[in-house]
Parts: sequence; structure tokens; C-alpha cells
Amino acid sequence: MRKFAVATSLIVMGASLTACGVFSGSRDRPDEFLVSRSAPLVIPPDFALTPPRPGEPAARGADSSTQALQAMFGGPAPRSASENALLQAADPENARPGIRSNVGDPETQAVDYGQTTRDIVNAPEGDAPEATVSTPQ
Repeated sequence: MRKFAVATSLIVMGASLTACGVFSGSRDRPDEFLVSRSAPLVIPPDFALTPPRPGEPAARGADSSTQALQAMFGGPAPRSASENALLQAADPENARPGIRSNVGDPETQAVDYGQTTRDIVNAPEGDAPEATVSTPQ
């Protein structure tokens, strides 16, 4: 029985070493000694920053959020003819600047959409079972 256990362990060790590539001799991995060096980083010759003068305020560029929007979207896009027609019909020159603050005012006249809409708008916040959504699979 002991000979059988020794033979089995030798077979298992040989199989595990074969999986590592010890007996196979093939090299499918890259050679770590063939790595070439890259050139060192160099500061460009036209890189000229002048130090700030004493007592002068620090130079500030554009806001970082403005720079991010400019980088992502590239500035304002030209409007299409239909968008220009819609804006002219809305008369943007005569728009009231404080209109958003008047929306929740009780004196503001609004269309009555009925009791169902009032119930939805005035519903309490929370995770009620009626408000959950499940996707069928």
C-alpha cells in the first residue's frame, strides 16, 4: 500500500510540474531580458513660465467646470432653423426673469387637472410597495 501512495504522489507531482511548463521546454511567455529602455522625458524648449511679480494678484484662468464643459462639448452649438423659430415664437426678449420663483405662489393660476393629479403631487415621500417597479424576466 505504501508503494502505491508513493507512486501516486510522484505522478501527481509530475503532472503539476508539467502544467507549469518545467518538462515541456516551450516558452510562450515574453523574455524579460529583451525589454528596451525608452527615452527620458524632456521639457519642451518653448516652455517658458514667468514667475509672478511681488504684490501682483495671481493669474487665474477660467473656472475648472467651464473648462470641462468646453472640453466635452466644444462650446455653444449653432441652433437649427426650427429651434430659432420656436424661440422667436416664445418671445425670449419679453420673458419675466423671476418666473421660476412665482411658480409655487398660491396666487399663480394653474390648470386644474383633477383630484388624481393632486393626490400624486401631494403623496408622501417613502418607499411604499405601490411605488416599486419590477422588470419581468
